[in-house]
Amino acid sequence: MTAPHPVSRLTEALSELAGAEVTLERPSDPEHGDYATNVALRLAATRGRPPRELAAEIAAEAVERGLVESAEAAGPGFVNLHVPDAWLAEGVREIVEAGDAFGSGSAETRERVQVEMVSANPTGPITVAHARNGAYGDSVARLLGFAGHEVEREYYYNDGGTQMERFHASVEALRRGEEPPEDGYHGAYVAELATLPGDPVPAMLEQMQATLERFRIHFDGWTLESEIEAEIPEAIALLDTFEEEAAVWARTSAHGDDKDRVLVRSDGEPTYFAKDAAYVRRKYARGFDRLIYVLGADHHGYVARLQALAEMLGHPRETLEVLIYQLVHLVEGGAAKKVSKRRGDVVFLDELLDTVGVDAARWFLVSRGHDQAIELDVDLAKERTQKNPVYYVQYAHARIAGILRNAGDDDVVAQSHEVGVATSLEREERELVKRLLEFPHVVVEATERRAPHALPTYAIRVADDFHRFYHHHRVLESEQRAFRLALCAATAHVIRRSLDLVGVEAPERM
Repeated sequence: MTAPHPVSRLTEALSELAGAEVTLERPSDPEHGDYATNVALRLAATRGRPPRELAAEIAAEAVERGLVESAEAAGPGFVNLHVPDAWLAEGVREIVEAGDAFGSGSAETRERVQVEMVSANPTGPITVAHARNGAYGDSVARLLGFAGHEVEREYYYNDGGTQMERFHASVEALRRGEEPPEDGYHGAYVAELATLPGDPVPAMLEQMQATLERFRIHFDGWTLESEIEAEIPEAIALLDTFEEEAAVWARTSAHGDDKDRVLVRSDGEPTYFAKDAAYVRRKYARGFDRLIYVLGADHHGYVARLQALAEMLGHPRETLEVLIYQLVHLVEGGAAKKVSKRRGDVVFLDELLDTVGVDAARWFLVSRGHDQAIELDVDLAKERTQKNPVYYVQYAHARIAGILRNAGDDDVVAQSHEVGVATSLEREERELVKRLLEFPHVVVEATERRAPHALPTYAIRVADDFHRFYHHHRVLESEQRAFRLALCAATAHVIRRSLDLVGVEAPERM
């Protein structure tokens, strides 16, 4: 479990006081309190008390116990809470002391988790569509690891079948000086592979791995479909099956699927679903507590059937998750970008990285919820100005790094362990501290909802609050030097970790 932080401690103390779970929110206007809760409104009916009266009682008790500096009932029954400067200073001290680990370790029960993502067949370079899969899946994996889980990233690919046959036929045709088959693979990359001797698949895989590593995704395991095929009979033996019309079926409809699924066709050939069964069995047999698949929008039907497999194999269906992401549309010059320089129907990830860089690509591909399509504005993504949101956030980090360099490392370290306030905190300071203290909650929610897009949104708000603070107040030449240096260091930690969790770097200089 993550170490308690000021907001969680305040929440727990207020919950104990109220005798019910309290949720704290930040009012949009700090004049209405640093934090507010509607617990009195929720309790009024069961307590048989007017909500406003109950709110006033909770507010008075919170002050009497020293939980807050002041509190008052507001509106129909809200409790507005005002915390003292010393409380905020303690929050800054805790962030600096925890460093980049602030907000980590939130998992109540730590699990071994496998995240399978990308898993494109080795018939061509990684595309931008695959990149959204990878950016999203890797960010989910990073969040799970930050929470304290043991996470492995898996790549599964088909090394046989019709698509691989067409790929080989296309390369061989070019080697003979002929055009690839009409239903084969075309493009400069096929011609390049044709100039190399031997099987083109290893070279294609090497290129794909290099692209993914460049994109900051490292896979712990690569599994071939041919390895799984030998395990199909053992997997089928463990399932609830029946025979009909000479085919073997899995009774998946009894386990939450909309219909039963064929495992072995009447001609004796196993289906792709039979391979799924063997693969799911292998994953659990390797000791994973939770399996996560990241699949494209055309795989909605896989959710129920894969969870049915988990259940038939003796595992709770909720331990197998299928995360579905939507399409990516590239826009350049105000128009949809449809043509690749190397192949007519897709844009390869390396092209995008050459144009906008890794940081912008990672940021924009997780900047919206995975259940929404993304329109990636290439012109905006390649800008090196504060119009570009990733540049804007990185610039805040680089500016802080410059302040800390000018202060001297020893000075910052010395000031960070005892964070005192020489005078009353200014509004911009208080707002920035409260924003930083939101980080643990933001991370927990992003992890639980498998929603890393919350992090870019949050990072922009942190950068906004920091720039506002920096615009109004000096750091090195002020009575609040010690506190403000610590506040800068705390802000840098939070920005750095927010970016890292979505695979974006936090530069020291820009």
